Amino acid sequence: MTEKNTASDSNFIKTIIDSDLKNDIFKARRWKGSPGEKQSHADAPIDHAKIRTRFPPEPNGYLHIGHAKSIFLNFGLAKEYGGSCHLRFDDTNPSTENVEYVDSIRESVKWLGFDWEEHEYFSSGYFENLHTFAIGLIESGDAYVDSLSADEMREYRGTLTSPGKNSPYRDRPIEENLKLFSEMRNGKHAEGSHVLRLKIDMASPNVNLRDPVAYRIKHVEHHRTGDTWPIYPSYDFTHGVSDALENITHSICTLEFEDHRPLYNWINEKLLSLGYLQSPLPQQIEFARLNLSHVVLSKRKLIQLVNENHVEGWDDPRMPTLVGARRRGYPPEGFKLFTDRIGVSKADSWIDYTVFEDCMREVLNEQTLRKVAVLNPIKLVIENYEDGSSELCEAPNHPQKEALGSRTISFSKNLWIEREDFAEDPPKGYRRLFVGNSVRLRYGYVVKCTGFEKDANGEITEVRCEYFPDSKSGTPGADNYKVKGNIHWVDSATAKEATVILFDRLFQHERPGSERDFLEDLNKASKEEIRVQIEASIDDAKIGDCFQFERHGYFSVDKTSSPEQLVFNRTVTLRDGWKP
Repeated sequence: MTEKNTASDSNFIKTIIDSDLKNDIFKARRWKGSPGEKQSHADAPIDHAKIRTRFPPEPNGYLHIGHAKSIFLNFGLAKEYGGSCHLRFDDTNPSTENVEYVDSIRESVKWLGFDWEEHEYFSSGYFENLHTFAIGLIESGDAYVDSLSADEMREYRGTLTSPGKNSPYRDRPIEENLKLFSEMRNGKHAEGSHVLRLKIDMASPNVNLRDPVAYRIKHVEHHRTGDTWPIYPSYDFTHGVSDALENITHSICTLEFEDHRPLYNWINEKLLSLGYLQSPLPQQIEFARLNLSHVVLSKRKLIQLVNENHVEGWDDPRMPTLVGARRRGYPPEGFKLFTDRIGVSKADSWIDYTVFEDCMREVLNEQTLRKVAVLNPIKLVIENYEDGSSELCEAPNHPQKEALGSRTISFSKNLWIEREDFAEDPPKGYRRLFVGNSVRLRYGYVVKCTGFEKDANGEITEVRCEYFPDSKSGTPGADNYKVKGNIHWVDSATAKEATVILFDRLFQHERPGSERDFLEDLNKASKEEIRVQIEASIDDAKIGDCFQFERHGYFSVDKTSSPEQLVFNRTVTLRDGWKP
């Protein structure tokens, strides 16, 4: 398996880190206490920090493929440089967050192979700090309570081409701001009646600096703090401060936060000047997010797919969520190969879904044992094979890995073969079964087709043939038979009937929603359920096990499977054959 752009290869983020380490900028005085503990310059211990990164999901949904890129980048850099990566839940919006999402995020990060050890944090753990910092900013004249309505705030904010204008409440006396903010904290005001804003510059060409909101009133119970807080800090106010409290060295995020970086720096630098934070402050670095064809990675759209029952839940194998990918049978090593292969860049680009699938195939080809399955079965009767007799044929568990050994497959008079492996009127160049033609039954005998039967509707129900007793694979006589066709089969006497779910891409358009509502681009044929016949050795398969069904692709045992009724999800075909 050849990897490109591996974690050890250079990228622009590593160039920045290498320069920072060379210049020893992290060997300055840094707070070494517990995150969230009030900081002070006095007698702060020296912390000769290695790099610290963080993965900071908001627990308002399940992680998706795009998050995997960020996970491998942040945890991978920390591992490579001997640092640490924090798992921090940015839980500042209780209206959309819950414990279910927290648990699923933990599980997905671990599934990808990472452990944050003791470094699990919640932004809600810093609510007291953030509240103290907000009061400090009010006292320094850098924040004020605004009583404009939401519509009025939008009007005063201006546009991308015209400056905003100051709120009439911008110059409220500090004492009045402190009083109002205290009343907000104590739950004395209705939602939407007041907000706390940072006093920066309403004429700034960067709209993020036009007095952004730092606190909103929300009378909503929080999944960790309950009803303790009737006010909640904004993401922009919380994020950079949380990084600083945790001594994050490199705050790596996607390009949509590039315009937020001046605000990120303004807040931390202001709190540093007021004595609340220690230097050096974290450095925000942006990279291009993952844009993958034929999927949507917008959390809002994924929630809509689930809530409106366009899919069967967050772990529907057609979903681009990590829980969906795991259920489908995609291996975590495939995500590693994919993120290494696409690399890290500053420029936005689109990655075709086939690149993602090729990485999965490459890993699955190395990992998975082989089985024989017939997906569209038709009966093959060997007329000159003795009734009631059977024997064993030997098949390798992995043709490229002899150390994995072999298995036996039973052979008898009645077999199942693929319906497409017989043709009544074969096209030119057809090498499989037709009357008068001979093929090899993979791992078994050479057979010659002698006839077939049809039902009243004209559908072929049975194919008949004769076998050559001295042609069995692996025996001296086998070399005497030269045939062009080789087809697979299973013994009808011992085969296990199972359900296979064939998944196709959830969206048929390369960029769903680019030309119309994204729901109109849904692929209505993205799921098909069929009944199949599989060799008997599949009987001990467990949920999550993945196999290559020879000739067909890779299949994983679904969570709905049981010993009485095996259910397989098709993870990916052996080669790309997708057409819009």
